[in-house]
Amino acid sequence: MLSPMRLGVLGPAQGDLPALARGAQHLLDEGRAERIIYVADDDALERVVEGWAQSLVGANPTEGALFERAARCATSPPEAIDAFVASERARLRLRVLTSLPPGQRTIEILDGRVALFVFDKAALDEEDIVAASLLVFGKSSEPLIKKVGARTFFSPGPIGSEGGTALLDDGQGGVRIEVMNARGAVTAREIVGPSAAGPRLRVQGGSHG
Repeated sequence: MLSPMRLGVLGPAQGDLPALARGAQHLLDEGRAERIIYVADDDALERVVEGWAQSLVGANPTEGALFERAARCATSPPEAIDAFVASERARLRLRVLTSLPPGQRTIEILDGRVALFVFDKAALDEEDIVAASLLVFGKSSEPLIKKVGARTFFSPGPIGSEGGTALLDDGQGGVRIEVMNARGAVTAREIVGPSAAGPRLRVQGGSHG
């Protein structure tokens, strides 16, 4: 039996990197999100993640520099080696934070349903909409959960609005959507369901060809 998925969603930062970082931190620590998707068309999340990685392991936090970082502490005392291992594990945890591929979309299967993530829903065509049960988009002035027939359109809203972050949880029967504001308070809740049987898959950068 597959374990439930807790998927975090971050709305556009609109230049407020500290607020974006706080939202991401909340989804990681309080929301226990296993994966977090930033639904925007900028590099704000990459900048936040790079800053976090540098604070953990130094100026060059890339995977390619791992051997160099390890070599520096090869003759260090045990406590320094333990600190190195802990910092590298924390760096690897940042991999759960991802942005939409530029100009494209990401597809997740939650509770046997297709969930499509895109920045601008106007870029979706009829075939995209027919295939998806849940359409998550970033370009919106405020949080939005709207059911249209068998489909649900959802935007967390921009960072700093009465939303900005959200959790999608498929462990409660259907997909539970919780929208949260900057204080971590839930401002909207909806369930897309009832539960449907089916495997959970992940497809990155599923551009329409």
